[in-house]
Amino acid sequence: MPILDREEYIEQAYFFKTFLERLDEDLPSQEILMSIKEEILATTKLPMALDVLRGEMLLKGRLCEGMAHLGHYFAPFQTFVMRQSEEDRTKFDQRVALQILEREARYRGENGKPAGLFVYQFECLSRNRLGYDRGMTAMADDPVYDSDWRDWILRARLQLGSVEFADMIYFRSEFWLEERRKLVDPNESSNAPLLFGRQEGRIAKANRGKDPLYLFAALQRQLGYPAVPRSKSSKDLKLPPHLELRLQRVEKRLQMIESESKGKLDLSEFYARPQPFTDPPIDEQ
Repeated sequence: MPILDREEYIEQAYFFKTFLERLDEDLPSQEILMSIKEEILATTKLPMALDVLRGEMLLKGRLCEGMAHLGHYFAPFQTFVMRQSEEDRTKFDQRVALQILEREARYRGENGKPAGLFVYQFECLSRNRLGYDRGMTAMADDPVYDSDWRDWILRARLQLGSVEFADMIYFRSEFWLEERRKLVDPNESSNAPLLFGRQEGRIAKANRGKDPLYLFAALQRQLGYPAVPRSKSSKDLKLPPHLELRLQRVEKRLQMIESESKGKLDLSEFYARPQPFTDPPIDEQ
């Protein structure tokens, strides 16, 4: 597939963002696709792509099927992320997938570097446990990466677990070659293509032997790489007040039913407590 124009990625980011917002409003996906189509720039190819997505949604109930048919428009990694979110046996939330795709499309629209896109996509696989084998294969097929990048991604896919991720970046960076020239030979050159810049190499070296999450966070702070959205934990999910009150009442009724079945029902807590009798005050003459 060819690299799309900047306006295509901007409209893609808007599509993923708006689709997520209207899903939270409990609107049907077919209606969301129809309404967003009217809002997208007619000069882009996204309105035609939305027609295909809606057709596949009506036929098979999945967005990923339509994205797979549009391999010349949606990148393989985008289709892979959406497919993983729509699998029945995975716990990967579709809302997180839409946030991932939105930030990725926005970064592409900002003419993001292949190095930044690779780190972002790799962190998405790591945090959400989407699978490195198929995930990195989809990454390698992205048109943003040239032949050197594709060969390295496929080779790195086989080295995971035996080589640290920080070392993968460091030994393919300009900073590594700079240090080699200082220590060995000023005229030394690299046998393999250098894919990462000097800053990426410095940050990777500083995080060797550490948790890769620290490396991701440092690259985001220092170089402005996009941050990967995270799924909300159960502590962050709060019920509306009226639903929480109703849930408490249901729990109380279940406790009473269990106590009655065991013959231990105690209704004393529901008895009205008599108020102590006191004589009215006597007015002093």
